[in-house]
Amino acid sequence: MRITPNAAHRGDPAVALATKMRSRASFTPYLFILPYLVFFVLFRLGPSLAGLGISFTNWQAVRPPQYIAFANFSAMGRDPLFSAAFSNTVFFVVITVPALIILSLALALFLNQSRRGRTLGRVAVFMPFVIMSTVVGVLWTWILDKDFGLMNAYLNVFGIQDVPWLVSEGTAMYGVILTTVWWTVGYNMVLFLAGLQDIPTELYEAARIDGARSWGVFRFVTLPMLAPTTFLVLMLTVINSFQVFDQTYVMTGGGPGTSTLTLVQYIYTTSFQFQKFGYGSAIALILFGLLVLVAFFQIRAHRRGIEGVE
Repeated sequence: MRITPNAAHRGDPAVALATKMRSRASFTPYLFILPYLVFFVLFRLGPSLAGLGISFTNWQAVRPPQYIAFANFSAMGRDPLFSAAFSNTVFFVVITVPALIILSLALALFLNQSRRGRTLGRVAVFMPFVIMSTVVGVLWTWILDKDFGLMNAYLNVFGIQDVPWLVSEGTAMYGVILTTVWWTVGYNMVLFLAGLQDIPTELYEAARIDGARSWGVFRFVTLPMLAPTTFLVLMLTVINSFQVFDQTYVMTGGGPGTSTLTLVQYIYTTSFQFQKFGYGSAIALILFGLLVLVAFFQIRAHRRGIEGVE
């Protein structure tokens, strides 16, 4: 009869103790993440699943929810406010995302050079991001005020007449975009700085030895090596831009008219002001599906780019 090592040492106390300690060690990491998992299930996953169910009901809080199948989703096609909120959100994303990517990358490249005061420059650019969104909204409401705002005062120096930044349907969204770029560009800059500092200096030296100039080094060394960081920054920027709420709520309230009404603000208004929780949950579900779809195409495009390089 053949005796396996496990059978031979089954009665050994040392082996039993080692097995017990090994099982405890494998279980210990889960204890550290247990508090987060509990809060995640109670305050993130649970409400999300509840919202999925509520989206198929007509619920106004004071009455029991009534199942209405897909009526909330079909009502969106006839809702002019939803159409305005959707188009405004897409416009905000299309303008804000490229501006944030280009400007944050330019700032990272500039502040990554060995210059005097670059640490102070990094702090100055990143500092607005740590300010509360409500404070940023109030601050820029004053700056963009039509009559006594600093922005128009500076424009007047160059002979430009006062711009009705937040009181005109044609310019209100641009005021919100300008505020958002100023507020969040520092965060993206820090991510790009981290990516730039991970690029080996030997690559730059080899490119310069081969005769590459500044544009060539940037195009053939910096940009390819920054591809993972650029993908991360692009993903985060797109997701955050689709969820814009604080700036429009504080600065314009969605106005003038519906010129700055966004999807998240419309969800808030529908759910908590008009007490239409079912319809608000349906809009939130549409927004979630849109974000998943955008993220899917971004990941797919990123993978194709990697395969093309390889």
